[in-house]
Amino acid sequence: MSGVRTEVRDEVLEITLDRPKANAIDAATSRELGERFAAFRDDPGLRVAIVTGAGDRFFSAGWDLKAAAAGDDDDWGVGGFAGLTELFDLDKPVIAAVNGLAVGGGFELALACDAILAVPHAEFFLPEVNLGIVPDAGGVLRLPRRLPRAIAMEMLLTGRRMPADEAARRGLVNAVVEPGALLTQAHELADRIRTAAPLAVRAVKAIVAATEHGSVEDGYATLHAGGVPAYDAMLASRDAAEGPRAFAEGRPPVWKGR
Repeated sequence: MSGVRTEVRDEVLEITLDRPKANAIDAATSRELGERFAAFRDDPGLRVAIVTGAGDRFFSAGWDLKAAAAGDDDDWGVGGFAGLTELFDLDKPVIAAVNGLAVGGGFELALACDAILAVPHAEFFLPEVNLGIVPDAGGVLRLPRRLPRAIAMEMLLTGRRMPADEAARRGLVNAVVEPGALLTQAHELADRIRTAAPLAVRAVKAIVAATEHGSVEDGYATLHAGGVPAYDAMLASRDAAEGPRAFAEGRPPVWKGR
């Protein structure tokens, strides 16, 4: 039985991790997630993805330690663990709708997304050091870039849990929403992204990925040198002319994605 469910609504792909009781991810589930995210990347009819967990307790408990202890392999498949943590060529936005505990690799999956919505009882933590390992599916790499270094190091070195309200205050999550409204608000955010110019959305992701670790001056140099092809494609597109024209004519733009 598959532990991954998908649904498409208005160019938005909704991926639900459904592996009772904790939505833990074994190798087979990771490979399936990777296939779904890769298909999303390659489908021109899909613009935004939402990833969430089934139930109301766990978004995901991360790596399925029981499966690992039973001899599960470590072939995570396309995109690395959970199918997204190393899918570096994904040029479309992904929203995490965190419906409960985001633990270890589950937290790393959320960190690999572009936006995070969370329910009030959600908690985020990386317990790996207390298990003799480290969060090497992106946690130790991404968390210090999303939080003040001292706070990130505290979480990484102790496994401290961060509740949803603190995560919102610190800018780790975009909003805390009631459980019954979580997916509704995730789709509302996805729709706001979906109605923007598709090449511009891709260019934003590509520019951020190419420049976020350097100075602003270096970022400009990268853009001017043609180091971000998605930016150049956006500038040369019909959509780049359509936006100003539609504004001047007082009508909604009609995006063609070219």
